[in-house]
Order: sequence, then structure tokens, then C-alpha cells
Amino acid sequence: MKTQLSNNLKGAKNIGETIEKRLNEIGVFSLADLAEMTPVKAYQSICKQNPDKTFPVCYYLYSLQGALLDLHWDDLPTQLKTELCKQVDKKRSTYA
Repeated sequence: MKTQLSNNLKGAKNIGETIEKRLNEIGVFSLADLAEMTPVKAYQSICKQNPDKTFPVCYYLYSLQGALLDLHWDDLPTQLKTELCKQVDKKRSTYA
């Protein structure tokens, strides 16, 4: 799958105003920034930045990966979704 590296989050698949705002809060302003940080680290940073909120993986983690691949989050391959969740769980256990 090809990674799309744009200068702008606006118009990227799965990235609405709310997700864009959350990404901006953690220093991500483009898809290139997101690719450099990785969707897993970006998701973790958003969760850490907002400890009082719950961020569903499908609306955030999968959406971030889908934005890089120019795919709707629900169209990501099951294996990729599983791997992303494993990475998040691995990082959670590292912080504990």
C-alpha cells in the first residue's frame, strides 16, 4: 500500500475537524508529520494529552493509518488493524 504524503491534513481521508485539531495539539500538521510520528504514537499522544477522554481505536488509530494509505478506516485490512492494536497494547504495557 502506498503512503500519501501531503502538506496538509485538510481533505485527507478520515481526517475531520476534530481529529485535525487533536493532531495539531500534538504537533502534527501534515500527513508527512503523521507518517514521521506514526499513527500508533500519534494515537497514544492524543490519549495522553486528553486523559479524561476516551478515543475509540476505529475513529482515531484506524483513521490515522487510513489517512496515510488514503483508505477509509473500515477498509484497512484486518491483519493491519490487529497489528495496530497490538502495537498500542504493547505501548500501554510499557507505560504501566
